[in-house]
Amino acid sequence: MSKGLHTGAVLALLALIALCVAWELFLAPLRPGGSWLVLKVVPLLLALRGVLKADNYTMQWSTLLVWAYFTEGIVRASSDTGLSAQLAGLELMLSIAYFGCAAFYLRPLKKLAKQEGKQ
Repeated sequence: MSKGLHTGAVLALLALIALCVAWELFLAPLRPGGSWLVLKVVPLLLALRGVLKADNYTMQWSTLLVWAYFTEGIVRASSDTGLSAQLAGLELMLSIAYFGCAAFYLRPLKKLAKQEGKQ
């Protein structure tokens, strides 16, 4: 089960990175020809190595990071139109998928830490 959750988290993170790059460079950039907003993927890239290695610490802080992408998705889905709004909806789904997979992957670790703290 946890292997599947880790794989789901990795796939959601990779898809979120690909979406953000494609969105801001090709699909619906703020300015024709691409946008500097593509740099928003840098924090995700910083987390990628640790997530690929299933590093618990990286998985923990990246679950907080992904809420920034969730927030951007909400804002742009409600304020943008056309393709950009659809891409924002996809960003919402991917950020929720990543958070869910990572949080459930980390759940046994949290339970163990809580048990050790009571001893």
